[in-house]
Amino acid sequence: MTEPRTGGRSTSATRTVSLERGAAKYAEGSCLAAFGETRVLCVVSVEDGVPSWKKGRGEGWLTAEYAMLPRATHTRSQRERDKPQGRTQEIQRLIGRSVRAMLDDFRFGEYTLKVDCDVMQADGGTRTAAITGASVAVVDAFDWMVRTGRLKQSPVKRRVAAVSVGVVDGQARVDLDYAEDVRAGVDMNVVMSSEGRFVEVQGTGEHGTFGRDELDTLLSLAEGAIRTLDVAQSAALAATLKATVGA
Repeated sequence: MTEPRTGGRSTSATRTVSLERGAAKYAEGSCLAAFGETRVLCVVSVEDGVPSWKKGRGEGWLTAEYAMLPRATHTRSQRERDKPQGRTQEIQRLIGRSVRAMLDDFRFGEYTLKVDCDVMQADGGTRTAAITGASVAVVDAFDWMVRTGRLKQSPVKRRVAAVSVGVVDGQARVDLDYAEDVRAGVDMNVVMSSEGRFVEVQGTGEHGTFGRDELDTLLSLAEGAIRTLDVAQSAALAATLKATVGA
């Protein structure tokens, strides 16, 4: 039996998406990304210097960290104080790769942009919300560097956004919430650029296998949804931003 989607949305419709820029007053770039009931605070900090393996090249670096707050879910989870667990490491590496795809190179001087994505409330799609919000925050952080004289121009060439897709109850759907995610026979996360090119595709048959036709359907759903997310990012970035630290 196919259960209706929350809110009665169609298989190709995302949840209600909100991107609130300037959500963290003291950060060089920030965005609170909401995909339905999922909420992720994405904050970018600009620091002088780069990792030791990049010193002396005149190049910068972007890196990301991801964490889920203890009561982001129905029951309290333990903080990962000493070392991120495997899932956390995998997600923060995905976020890092995604935001680095916003640039063609790192020739913006020896600065490090650290992207922190903290899940405040989880209802599925936390990594995709994190990537979509982080992209907006990175744009603002580089713009802050231009405004404060650290750079002559922003090195950002494109935005990135991400969405989950999957097969639930035999039906291809986009932007899965938690109730759908746990039932999905196929689960996939797709990251694309604002130029319409793929950055990364992560897909697995959770409870079975899938054919090429299903893969094509899922990718088409993801493309359509990411175009919608790109419009939301454009609208957020076009709005007047509250004053940020050092501006």
